[in-house]
Amino acid sequence: MIRFGTGGWRAVIGSDFIEQNIRLVAEGICSLMREEDRADKPIIIGYDHRFLSDTAARWMAEVFAAHGIRVWFMNRSAPTPLVMHTVLRQQLHYGVEITASHNPAAYNGIKLIVEEGRDAPVEVTARLEALIDAREQDATPIPSLPFDEACEMGLITYRKNPFNEFIDDILDVLDVASIRNHGARVLFDPMYGSGTYPLMVILSTARCTVDMIHNTRDAHFGGYLPAPSSRSLSELKNRVVTGGYELGIAFDGDGDRLGIIDHNGRYINANEVLVLLYWYLHEIKGWRGPVVRNLATTHMLDVMAADFGEACYEVPVGFKYISSKIDEVDAILGGESSGGLTVRGHIHGKDSIYAASLFVEMLSAVEKSPSDIMDELECKYGKFILVEDNITFTEAQRTGVHRTIFEDKKLPFFDRPITHVSYEDGCKVYFADNSFVICRFSGTEPLLRIFAEATTAEQAQGYIEAFRDLLALN
Repeated sequence: MIRFGTGGWRAVIGSDFIEQNIRLVAEGICSLMREEDRADKPIIIGYDHRFLSDTAARWMAEVFAAHGIRVWFMNRSAPTPLVMHTVLRQQLHYGVEITASHNPAAYNGIKLIVEEGRDAPVEVTARLEALIDAREQDATPIPSLPFDEACEMGLITYRKNPFNEFIDDILDVLDVASIRNHGARVLFDPMYGSGTYPLMVILSTARCTVDMIHNTRDAHFGGYLPAPSSRSLSELKNRVVTGGYELGIAFDGDGDRLGIIDHNGRYINANEVLVLLYWYLHEIKGWRGPVVRNLATTHMLDVMAADFGEACYEVPVGFKYISSKIDEVDAILGGESSGGLTVRGHIHGKDSIYAASLFVEMLSAVEKSPSDIMDELECKYGKFILVEDNITFTEAQRTGVHRTIFEDKKLPFFDRPITHVSYEDGCKVYFADNSFVICRFSGTEPLLRIFAEATTAEQAQGYIEAFRDLLALN
């Protein structure tokens, strides 16, 4: 079955991510657009550097064209934030990005983007899944109009200069003068992904010196998972230090997750990026407002927000919940521990391009390294160390975990007071010392994820081991 999780539909290439299913998704979106009477505007289709992405984009475009729905087609690979921005700025009803984001190279997928450039909400994807399921029972062929013929008829048109508005909107809100005066030297690792061009233009316009690694197309992502983690950025760490760079920047495959390496080779994890940018925007730039995080993201934001006289709002995993809450409470920014964030006034989805640009602005304006700022914040607010464990499972194990945690609601024994337990998204245990542990099934991969945060890595790992013991997953 084709199912849309927290980040769209993702599947293994050649197994489920095949032409028939890709066209089936396009057919379902066509039915959804007509059902909602929203086939009056074009749908924009973007695609990343993964294997089959460009071809899959053409397959989808042929189906839309056969239904008489106009398609704006990217003339080159494009990051997801660009597609979201185009939907927002051009007031489109829908957009599509062909990507599996940070998943392994064997995967590809489809993200559905709705009005205002948002991730499709659950009610939209649920209806789309129902339409797909119904169409799958229909033996008639899915209509398709050959790509070149559709172009000649004007049903498919290439989006001219698609990056211009996106880049200009970011430059308009950056303190370009501070960046120019500072003159940062940056090493950029797009991880063979599609986010290269816009960041290079922005940083070059701001007179940074930027060198790159891994900026060609490689459908295997150099043998690494295309996620900017400490492990996958080992080469970037080494080259930042040996090359004397002030900063290393890395993106995931579709340019919506960010990784940072400091001048000393320190990996600035996603939680720290959120903390640093919230501090910078609130305390240095003078923005006022709360912050939003998902339930697997650092509680340091809660402590900081309270000190600022602000609130920190917790939402389930899935960026659509973050962007919705930002609008509701007029938050400064919102993000997640997996590396995605967005800032008030920008698009309603994750954008590593704008986030990276802001990070360069921060170190330029403050004239301190991220490590120095983070050390000062930890002296004030304490240490918050997040540990993560990803566990594969059989179907029988999944059933057992679900029964133990979500039906019987059993918990491990913990040697410290529990304030409360939430089952809003997985099972999250909150402790009196502001530490936590959460156990939940991934919405994009067949994994059980356990996140734990505490003042020491040993304490956090102890929470994880307690859940492993309870679930017999050691």
